Amino acid sequence: MSASSSGPVIHVVAAAVVDTAGRVLIAQRPAGKHMAGGWEFPGGKLEPGEERLTGLARELREELGITLVGTPRPLIRVSHAYPTREVLLDIWVVKHYSGETRGLDGQALRWCTQDELEAAELLPADKPIVRALRLPERLRQMASRYYCVGGVADADNAPRLRGVFCASADEGSAAMSAGADFLVMREVLADEELKVLCGMVSVPVYAIGVVLEKAWELGASGVSEI
Repeated sequence: MSASSSGPVIHVVAAAVVDTAGRVLIAQRPAGKHMAGGWEFPGGKLEPGEERLTGLARELREELGITLVGTPRPLIRVSHAYPTREVLLDIWVVKHYSGETRGLDGQALRWCTQDELEAAELLPADKPIVRALRLPERLRQMASRYYCVGGVADADNAPRLRGVFCASADEGSAAMSAGADFLVMREVLADEELKVLCGMVSVPVYAIGVVLEKAWELGASGVSEI
């Protein structure tokens, strides 16, 4: 998380829209907007009192001409301080939608593979999202080239996202404060406790004992099968 600025905090909902080939859509900010020319994940500011998913659906409809189908996958929340404002980015993964993506604000669009996404000139606030996108929906192994869980060693010293096992909302909150990049539950939580945990932390949460779509509804990014 970046240091706070003196400007207002702007809550933005945005999506990593993914096509059937696994490519991710990014959009270029049009002339006349803050950070014009930079590339970002499509989305925009929440309206006062607007629910996050309602705002996400509205932004995707207004900016891209697409309609959400089903529950999108919650991914990560990122805070970033620019010189004049602080942005809170609320990011969702959208694989199921109807309609064809179009730049309805006159913005250029680009489909990127994961590797191309890492090389793209994204706005600073959007860069942490790229690493989080490497995390799977279903966690089936303790380590990969992109992440490790618990005490699995990084034998090749590659930078990976670090997951921490936890058994409660309090443990999860403490683990995130200590630097965990994502949380893996080792106990089944009641729906309300899982929802509270996901609302407390900004990093991805992997639940157990719940089906994937239900986990998304409660705010978890995926389910653990390890």
